[in-house]
Amino acid sequence: MQPPIPLGTVLQNRYRLIKILGQGGFGRTYLAEDLGRFNEPCALKELIPAGMGYALEKSKELFQREAAILYQIQHPQVPQFRATFEQDQRLFLVQDYVEGKTYRTLLDERRTSNQTFSEAEVLQLLRQLLPVLAHLHIRGIIHRDISPENIILRQSDAKSVLIDFGVVKELATRLQSPNIKPGATTVGKLGYAPSEQIQTGRAYPSSDLYALAVTCVVLLTGREPQELFDDTQVKWNWQRWVKVSPGLAMVLNRMLSYKPSDRYQSVADLAKAIQTLKAQLKNQHNPQLPTLNRQPGNPELSQIQTIAVGRRPALIEPSSSNNQTSVIPAPKTRPKTREIWHNPWALTAIGIFVALFTGIGSWALVSYILAQRPVPQTFSSPMISESLTPTPTPSQTPTSTPPPTPSTEPINYSQRLNLVTGVTTRIEDSLKANTTLNYIFNAEQGQQLSAILEDQDVLLTVLGPNQEPINALAERVSRYQGTLPFTGDYTIQLNPIQGVERSKYKLNLSLENPVEPTLTPTPTPTVAPSFEVEPINFNPGETTRQISGQTGLQQIKRYLVNVQPGQVLSVAVQGSVTLDIRTSDGELVENAAKVQSWQQQISSGGEYQIDVTALEEFTDFTLNVSVRDLE
Repeated sequence: MQPPIPLGTVLQNRYRLIKILGQGGFGRTYLAEDLGRFNEPCALKELIPAGMGYALEKSKELFQREAAILYQIQHPQVPQFRATFEQDQRLFLVQDYVEGKTYRTLLDERRTSNQTFSEAEVLQLLRQLLPVLAHLHIRGIIHRDISPENIILRQSDAKSVLIDFGVVKELATRLQSPNIKPGATTVGKLGYAPSEQIQTGRAYPSSDLYALAVTCVVLLTGREPQELFDDTQVKWNWQRWVKVSPGLAMVLNRMLSYKPSDRYQSVADLAKAIQTLKAQLKNQHNPQLPTLNRQPGNPELSQIQTIAVGRRPALIEPSSSNNQTSVIPAPKTRPKTREIWHNPWALTAIGIFVALFTGIGSWALVSYILAQRPVPQTFSSPMISESLTPTPTPSQTPTSTPPPTPSTEPINYSQRLNLVTGVTTRIEDSLKANTTLNYIFNAEQGQQLSAILEDQDVLLTVLGPNQEPINALAERVSRYQGTLPFTGDYTIQLNPIQGVERSKYKLNLSLENPVEPTLTPTPTPTVAPSFEVEPINFNPGETTRQISGQTGLQQIKRYLVNVQPGQVLSVAVQGSVTLDIRTSDGELVENAAKVQSWQQQISSGGEYQIDVTALEEFTDFTLNVSVRDLE
């Protein structure tokens, strides 16, 4: 490896090296000042090719291709890729610098005081990283190297940032070992990477979720994967070291499944499971009152109501003549006068007056009590109704009679829009409770969608042609800006937040055609599906190879095969895929575009490229390649 560049050196008349942040087998990472951006700090990743001449040219080609993939990643929790350049036969990637500590450093600091990360902190980490992984996976990009070392807790906003993508290490390894064997992996940390990634070199979205789960159990237990995984039983035993809620344990164990098919297949599936877990934890901390669970006919509840009403009037005394609790007082309940009147007429008049006053007052008091006393059967009904439907939809038709219980069935409206590329469409309207409004429009794959609401009481969801949210960042949000993954009809679905009867909103929608990124110093190749490159090597005496694989719309399988001048190259494929055949110079061979079988005698030898392109999102294929001498 070449020696480090002296600190203080200015590269490309722009990047002044400040210090070395890290060093590995493929090169170094420097902290630098970007003199062209007001001395803003940035990170320079140095990649040192092994060899000169043809190897160096191949390294540059692969370097630019992988750099174009990194350019697609534009997320606030991923260091922004800025540029590439070459100087003194060294290749450099320029990215944003993230100030903060890695979760490995944070864990080491806690272990000094016998502490680890709590369940709440791990759940927060999951919630912060899932939108990042959704952003990557929908573009066909797999990180492939998630671990505590590659997650930084950013100092400025306490957000988790994902760094050191596996594509960079894949690039570095292939630069040093261009003839790597098919199926051999070049990326993945032992203990964190799943078996399919280590053994076959293949990585899927569930592979990233597996590594994220290993990271979580390491942070929870403070122990390394080798201590938590039982090689003899091929299972994780992390729960013996830490106690967490059953819901979180279930989620992590499914993410850690040995078979990829047993794990969550997408970030959206995992996000739903975590949302359910969050609701369960909330219910545990906020249990309902016991009386809300009692049925209307519960005798205990009825007894409580009767006691509460019976004890309310304090002026009524029980009759002394029997054991009944009569609410009509007897004349004896009136306090006796202690004066003795000797005038019988006055005594008679006063007696009559007292009797009339007592009777009328008692009748009025009893009538008031009976009017105010709630009937037991109707007391519990409003309580249960209020608990189940705290915000019923008001009746739309006024009536003089008491309205029936409001209907909770949702109302849906749909409207088709004709969005013009480059022109913002503004919609102002209002939305009632329990109503869903769908704006439908047609868009092409790769177009940039911007949907922004100016009201906080309405949320939007972007649904794809399959009527599912296109990713985790497009579900019940106030704004969405991103790249559309498919061609077809999309839906902007608006819903008011719970508890608001009517909300006014202003929705701004716009579509922009994709802009091809420009990389310096050479033109940027088209930002398209990523490439996975494998060479085909024939054993002595062998002329035909059969290869089985899987690909998708966001990935192209490229196979390299050496053909001598005069030999016959035959290629055929089975599956929902097509083939493109290119020469060693990358030129498309005539009549070899979008075919499923092709054969030709080669006049100019070299390393030919066989590109397998999928016609649907995920598909299996079988490729037959034959190289033979002309008989």
